[in-house]
Amino acid sequence: MKKNLFTAFKIAFFVGVGIFFIWLFMRNLTIQERHDIVRSFREANYFWIILSIFIGILSHISRTIRWKMLLEPMGYKPGFRNTFLAVFIGYFANLALPRLGEISRCGVLAKYENIPLQKAFGTVVTERGLDLLTFAAAFLINLVVHFGKLGLFRETSIYRSAVGKYREFEYPGLMAWLIIAIIASLAFLLFKSRRRIAHTYVYRKFRDIILGFIEGLKTLLNVRRPLLFIFHSLFIWLMYLLMTWVVFFCLPETANLGLDVGLAVFVFGTIGIMVIQGGIGIYPWIVAESLAIFGIMETKGYAVGWLLWSGQTITIILAGIISLMLLPVVNQPQNGKAGIGKVQDTIR
Repeated sequence: MKKNLFTAFKIAFFVGVGIFFIWLFMRNLTIQERHDIVRSFREANYFWIILSIFIGILSHISRTIRWKMLLEPMGYKPGFRNTFLAVFIGYFANLALPRLGEISRCGVLAKYENIPLQKAFGTVVTERGLDLLTFAAAFLINLVVHFGKLGLFRETSIYRSAVGKYREFEYPGLMAWLIIAIIASLAFLLFKSRRRIAHTYVYRKFRDIILGFIEGLKTLLNVRRPLLFIFHSLFIWLMYLLMTWVVFFCLPETANLGLDVGLAVFVFGTIGIMVIQGGIGIYPWIVAESLAIFGIMETKGYAVGWLLWSGQTITIILAGIISLMLLPVVNQPQNGKAGIGKVQDTIR
């Protein structure tokens, strides 16, 4: 009875966390914005939203496989199930705090596959570097494809706001320089006194973290199937593009827009998600501004933006909650397996 009550409590807790996130996103919206969400949901053809979610899941599967490929050169072969759930938990955690997801998904593998946190984190940093390069390529392709519309883009409030933000941070303030000076001074003092403190636990722990981090970064050079690795790196972002474009078919006003328009919305929307955690509030606005360049009414563009953002965010929340609940269940000791990663780490 106690076990059943505890299980019910865990389920209720995780569902409550999901509801809290939905409330957190909705509480600052105006009445008009909420009305736009309701209207867009009424007009939408849900088939295309479901298809977009399915395409997104394909990208997450591909990311799981690519992450496993980065871990293999270090001698770790985590199970697909735990790695897949860890990826979803990472996305879920990133909705709360920036970069929390990277640590969270590494923590999952540390707990259930016995992969050192610092080594797994090194591979995640490698992943992020590859993602940044791929996005940079997509951004350049978008500029080439829509070169003739650059003048129109400069007239949007997206461009004006971005320029304003750049000017605000063009000259760092005194506090920023002070923080940089303090960090540099501490790093210098640590380096100069490394021999004196080499025997301390804190120093050894810090050294192990740095070495494990570097080892994780080196895995990119030792990937066993480089062509397959490149395929997954491209496939992930192609799926991101397609999951954005197919939502255009939800409304008749945007159903005739081509993949080139989907590329523009995808690129600018991704920038919004990078700037504001989870794209809260800014993502639908960016989509509306981007579609306005191609002659779509602002209200319809705003509706598409909310459909895109809501579908992606709700999927991440639900998948994250389910993943958190499933991890303890699929890793129960009575399953008879401790995880390949744990066995290999013990042998080593």
